[in-house]
Amino acid sequence: MVDLSTFDPNSAGNPNNNIFGLPFSQDDARLVILPVPWEVTVSFGSGTARSAEQIMSASLQVDLFDPTYPDSWKQGFYMAEPDKKILLKSDYLRKEAELYIDYISKGDEVGNNQFMCRTLKEVNEGSHFLNGWVYQQSKAILNSGKLLAVLGGDHSTPLGYMKAIAEKYGEFGIVQIDAHCDLRDSYEGFVYSHASIMYNVLNEIPEVKKLVQLGIRDYSLGEHQYIQQNKDRIRTYFDQEIRVRQFEGETFRQIVDEVIAQLPDQVYISFDVDGLDPKLCPNTGTPVQGGFETEQVFYLFDKIAKAGKKIIGFDLSEVSTSENAWDANVGARVLFKLCNLMVASNPA
Repeated sequence: MVDLSTFDPNSAGNPNNNIFGLPFSQDDARLVILPVPWEVTVSFGSGTARSAEQIMSASLQVDLFDPTYPDSWKQGFYMAEPDKKILLKSDYLRKEAELYIDYISKGDEVGNNQFMCRTLKEVNEGSHFLNGWVYQQSKAILNSGKLLAVLGGDHSTPLGYMKAIAEKYGEFGIVQIDAHCDLRDSYEGFVYSHASIMYNVLNEIPEVKKLVQLGIRDYSLGEHQYIQQNKDRIRTYFDQEIRVRQFEGETFRQIVDEVIAQLPDQVYISFDVDGLDPKLCPNTGTPVQGGFETEQVFYLFDKIAKAGKKIIGFDLSEVSTSENAWDANVGARVLFKLCNLMVASNPA
């Protein structure tokens, strides 16, 4: 146990401490954040592989008082060091993927180019390796009795973590905040693309009984058809639908109550920051106009917890680095809310 009697939560964040300036080690903390510095398959902007460092710095500016969960932080949050070998592997494969994406963007056939065939194979094998690494890291932390969260990296990063969550907790539902469905069976030839995370989850993790998506506003015909074919397992609240329902008189609370009614007792939150209005995270990989305010998403999360649902895990992805660290500033505050929420949802 950490003696907090000499720790002043009202003082400036101490850079010699860990995330949010908290004086916890991994052994002491109730909740561990695993950063996954990976962005191999991003298809537009980059920078999310190095977000953990900026989020760590920005987190020192976050006030520890959350009136909804005033004492959650006292149970301890700790963010592990980003693995440098994973980052180096991401950097290498990202360059390979960029060459490949440039090649196919000109309409050239991959099968006609041995180098491109090898590149595609390397990227897919690298992503498979990453999934296994995240699974092993997650399993070890969960088996130590800790609560666990994953910080991306791009949105492909939490697949191995969700597999470990399924092994520990059994059946659960996912609440996905996102601008995109991420239901492509592959994207640009990449099997474990950031655009395929939920397709892979639904096909590889049978314990996921319900996927509820909110804020979706950029998606393909194939993804729309996939949703229609899997209505028993997927409910997508498109951004346009939410807005039209509100324009016509429904309250956001009514929509949130409807969402909660579809969720099983155990809930996992997958938060891609491009689900927010891009003014909040303008440097995210694939920003799309529209989206939520943070207050709307926090309201949803709080109502899920108050409804008695157990938050068993979460990931936060696609927070990018930027010159003024604005995205990291928003990301750090989202991360703090999610940490407080999960600890409060899992009484010690």
